[in-house]
Amino acid sequence: MSNNLASLLTDAAESYGDHPAVRLDDTTLTYDQLNGASAHVAGLLASKGIKPGDRVGIMLPNVPYFPVAYYGILRYGCTVVPMNVLLKGRETTFYLQDPEAKAIFAWHEFLESATVGAEAAGAEVIPVKPGEFEELVGAAEALTDVAEVAADDVAVILYTSGTTGSPKGAQLTHQNLRDNVVVTSETLIQTSTDDVILGALPLFHVFGMTCSMNTGVYGGALLSQIPRFDPKKALEIMQRDKVTVFMGVPTMFSAMLQVPDRDSYDTSSLRVCISGGSAMPVEVMRGFEEAFSCKVLEGYGLSETSPVASFNHPDKERKPGSIGTPIRGVEMKIGDDEGTEQPQGEVGQIWIKGHNIMKGYWKRDDATAEVMRDGWFATGDLGKVDEDGYFSIVDRKKELIIRGGYNVYPREIEEVLYEHPAVAEVAVLGVPHESLGEEVAAAVGLKAGAEATVEELRDFVKEQVANYKYPRHIWIVDELPKGPTGKILKREVKVPDSL
Repeated sequence: MSNNLASLLTDAAESYGDHPAVRLDDTTLTYDQLNGASAHVAGLLASKGIKPGDRVGIMLPNVPYFPVAYYGILRYGCTVVPMNVLLKGRETTFYLQDPEAKAIFAWHEFLESATVGAEAAGAEVIPVKPGEFEELVGAAEALTDVAEVAADDVAVILYTSGTTGSPKGAQLTHQNLRDNVVVTSETLIQTSTDDVILGALPLFHVFGMTCSMNTGVYGGALLSQIPRFDPKKALEIMQRDKVTVFMGVPTMFSAMLQVPDRDSYDTSSLRVCISGGSAMPVEVMRGFEEAFSCKVLEGYGLSETSPVASFNHPDKERKPGSIGTPIRGVEMKIGDDEGTEQPQGEVGQIWIKGHNIMKGYWKRDDATAEVMRDGWFATGDLGKVDEDGYFSIVDRKKELIIRGGYNVYPREIEEVLYEHPAVAEVAVLGVPHESLGEEVAAAVGLKAGAEATVEELRDFVKEQVANYKYPRHIWIVDELPKGPTGKILKREVKVPDSL
C-alpha cells in the first residue's frame, strides 16, 4: 500500500470510478474525472520545474478545483499549504514565505492578494479560473503514478490562527492524516458510496479537509459543496441531493435552526450530524435534534491533531455537552502544565497522544518543545473527565477569567445565556477591572425579531449562577465576529469604550 495520502483518491477511482465524487450545483466530477484531473495537476507542477518535497499553496474556496489541486500536489510528492481565501497581501506573504512555497493555486477573484505574497516569496501563481484552468491543466502531461513518500513525510502544513504572535505551521504527515481518516470513517461516520456529505466546512480548514473531503473520498461518498455557508442554501442542498451526513460548527447548526421556513425542507435523508470546531451549546443541540430528527455527535480536535481526537461514538452512550471518549489509537488525559495527570473530576489541561499528533511546528523547534512532553501534546484547552472516561471542555486556557481570585469559565455562562429564548449567539470574556483584576462581560446577538434588554439578560444569568460569575457588563450586537468555519472569534469582539 502506498504511504501517499493521494492514494485515497487513486484507490477510490479504481473501486468506483463512475461514482460522483464532488458536486457544486450543476457541476459534478466522478472519481475517475477527479483522479484524471489530479494527474494533470501533477504534470503541470513538473512542467514548471517544481520538485517533489516542495511546498505548494492552495487559496481556493469550496469548489471542485480544490480537491483537484490538493490531490495533484500530493500525488506529485509535494506538500500542501492550505490558505484562507480571505487573506490579504501581508498575510499571504507570511503564508508563502514561511514555508518557502514554490507555487500557489489561487482563485481568480483573489489573485491580487495571492500575487502580493507570491512575489514576496518568489513563488509562481497558478490562476484558477473556470474554463481557463481546464485548458492550462489539460495541456500538461498526466503523471498517473503516485510519488513514493515515507509515512512520516509531511503532507500538509496547516497554519494555526495565531492568537498570540505569528501563526505556526503544524506539520501533518501522510500517516497522521490517513490514520485519522480511516478511524473517522470506520468508527464515527461509517461512510459509504451511499452517502452524500454536505461540504459546508471550508476545505482549507482541517475539519473540512479531513472529515468532509478525505473521509468522503475514502468511503466513496459524494461531497456536495457550498462555497460560502448560507443556512437556507444548506437546507436546499440537503433536500436536492438527499444529504446523509452534515458536518459543521455550532454556529451553522444554530443558523439552520433559525431559518423561518425550515420545516418546508425535506431533510429526512440525514443519517448523522457531526459538530466540532468549538463547544456546542446543549440548548442548540437539543433544538436541532428535535427540529431535524437527526442525532448530533459532538467531537473534539485541533489542527495539531489531524484533527479528530475524541468523539461521542455512535455505538456508545452519548453525553450532550461532552466531547466523548478518545478515538481508536488515541489517548487523552487531564494534566497540569507539565502533563502530570490530575484526579478524575478535577479541571486541568487536556493532553493528547497518538497517531494523530503532528510531526511538529514548521521550523519552530522552540514552539514544538513548549507543547510536547514525551509524545503527549498540550492542547491549551481546560477540561475534565468523568467516571465513565468522557471528557468535557471547560474552556480555552487563555480564555479563563479570574475575577477577584475566583475562576470563571466563559463557556458555563454562555450555556446559561443560550437558554434565554431571545439569544442567538454569545461570547463571554474578561475585561480589565481595577480591584478585581477582571470582570465578566458578555456580547450577545439576538434572534431575528426577538427582543431582550441588557437588564433582563443579566438577571436571567444572575438567578442561575454564583454571584461572582454573572456578567456585570452585557451589550447587544448585530453579529459576532467569526472565523472561516463560522467559529466565534472572541479575540475580535469589540468591547464598548464605555466599559
